Amino acid sequence: MAPDDHGVGERQRVRTEESLSWGEKVSLSPRDKGTGWAPFIWLAYLSFFFLQPIFDHVGWKEWSLTALASAVFLVLYFGLFWLKHPRSLLHIAGMVVLGLVFAPINSGASTFFVFAAAFVPFAVQTERAAVGLMAVIVALAGIETLVFHLPGWFFFYGGGLASAVGGSNIYFAQRNRSLAKLRMANDEIEHLAKVAERERIARDLHDVLGHTLSVIILKSELAGKLMDRDPQRAGNEIREVEQISRQALSEVRDAIRGYRSQGLAAELAQAKSTLETAGVAVKCETAKVSLPALQESVLSMAVREAVTNVVRHAQARTCSLRLDQRNGSCRLDIEDDGRGGSPTEGNGLRGMRERVEMLGGTLTRDCNAGTKLTITLPFMEVTPKTEGCEN
Repeated sequence: MAPDDHGVGERQRVRTEESLSWGEKVSLSPRDKGTGWAPFIWLAYLSFFFLQPIFDHVGWKEWSLTALASAVFLVLYFGLFWLKHPRSLLHIAGMVVLGLVFAPINSGASTFFVFAAAFVPFAVQTERAAVGLMAVIVALAGIETLVFHLPGWFFFYGGGLASAVGGSNIYFAQRNRSLAKLRMANDEIEHLAKVAERERIARDLHDVLGHTLSVIILKSELAGKLMDRDPQRAGNEIREVEQISRQALSEVRDAIRGYRSQGLAAELAQAKSTLETAGVAVKCETAKVSLPALQESVLSMAVREAVTNVVRHAQARTCSLRLDQRNGSCRLDIEDDGRGGSPTEGNGLRGMRERVEMLGGTLTRDCNAGTKLTITLPFMEVTPKTEGCEN
């Protein structure tokens, strides 16, 4: 017999005892559906309790007592599959009491000692406690045999078989506890993965929408100012707003899938265009680097967030973008001559730092004279080639 562990893994069960309706609590099926039909098969051991009444052709009084004891046992037995420690120990104690009470009139009551010993390893948390309680059960069976001069086979079953079954169940109880801990760990890992994915989507959507909406606002304001003086250019700006809006919709969808970035080179070119549209003079010096897709995506997101902050808050006249190889790492510098920033990090910068540090990189920010953002990431291969950002 190897019933489910009662002491470990309760937190990962779908429904706790307190949340069950009365109808569910009196169900005979165990809470852990993984046991299947096994609890009903283990009841075959109860047949030993009926052998003596059958062979001795006892009367209705003896049969009534046998039926009553069996009914009490079944309540105790099925209750063990639902109760938590320490109430499960009360049911085990009840089985032992049944064995002590009925052994003088029915030696088949030794089966109650076997059931009790079988459940003990699952009702306690340590092997030592299990061995101690089983020793008590065996001792009580021995005392019962001596006091009431019961046949030797009563102690063979109530003591010997109980020890064998209970001892083997110590292994199964330990295995169940280990599996329960493993399930809890897997559930925790799955939960953390979901949380990380939600945070990734939140960061990406912040970067995508923050940058794109800033560009749309900038171009819309510019189109409004040019409407009377240069209608043709204003129309071009409006058409670009439409194009950017369509691109933003596609980027939002890609961000949810986790494949938003179009590449670092394209992001740098877009950054230069955005800054120039905002009236910021741009100096762009980059080296063509060969980075894994994830690292390239992180740098692309960093460029986008940093440029968005420059356009929104910096009030800068010039901005420089530099990408090169330094000491075996890829280094990105974004520097403006604006009014500097707050020492407190906002959501965008905090998300940027988290992404960089997850890849083993570093992010530093200097706001003393304007703002200088420096990001370093380890990389595999670099081909130095200084050039301006493509338009």
